[in-house]
Amino acid sequence: MELKALLALPLVLPSIPKVVALLLSELGRAEPDLKTITQLIATDPALTTRLLQTANAGFFQLSGQINSVSEALAILGLAHVRAMAVQAASGASLKAVPGINLQQFWAYSLNVAKLARSLAGLVRQNPQAAFTCGLIHALGELAMHIGMPDEVAALDREVAPLDLRRAKLEHHTFGYCYAEVGAGFAKKWHFPQPIVDALAHQDAPFEGDVYEPLAGVIHLATWRVRARELGLSDNLLATTFPGAVGEVLGLDIDMVLQQDPIDWSAQVPGRSLL
Repeated sequence: MELKALLALPLVLPSIPKVVALLLSELGRAEPDLKTITQLIATDPALTTRLLQTANAGFFQLSGQINSVSEALAILGLAHVRAMAVQAASGASLKAVPGINLQQFWAYSLNVAKLARSLAGLVRQNPQAAFTCGLIHALGELAMHIGMPDEVAALDREVAPLDLRRAKLEHHTFGYCYAEVGAGFAKKWHFPQPIVDALAHQDAPFEGDVYEPLAGVIHLATWRVRARELGLSDNLLATTFPGAVGEVLGLDIDMVLQQDPIDWSAQVPGRSLL
């Protein structure tokens, strides 16, 4: 499928059922706690995407300015959030995505977001924008699985969706990868340009004339989380570390590994990446 055709398809992203239920419960209280609402939405890539899409809509006259859940909630009333949560709950039957283990995908995305926020602080990038980018960086992969399941299924049999080699193989097969797909939807939804650019260039943040530090942060964060879930040895960590990206940002492998803000103890290394 051509990229333009894929981006023209309607996209309904699945939310985490438990998060939606907790969000609806909190919104049903006499005095909902805004901090709790913010924390819940910020763990769910789909809810975050919907909220930013609404906040960046033209009728708020803030198109392309809202980078995070907290910023979006500052301008949206709880009525918007409640409607969004109800819509997400009604889409429970759509939660299955062929070829994707959603529980793993959601956990993976949140880990990338946490690490991206941590790394952003080291290189003077916007931590909130980095967290958002990390959380939604792989939504293009979901969109490809939803919009072209048969074509992508053949690819899945060669390389798992979250394998370190995935973007390269998608480029070879389709002429684009999940990065361009995610950026295309983000642009369509009027997300801030720095987020669109970071998503678009996350696979190659400094190649040619491209210089996207935020994309570099996402690149390093995705490498770290995917490598950890693959259970790579110290030797493989050293050989797969994207040193060229780290060099531009002034980050070596030790600095990246030391920034892990994630409790990996509850996670099992070496499991299949979908």
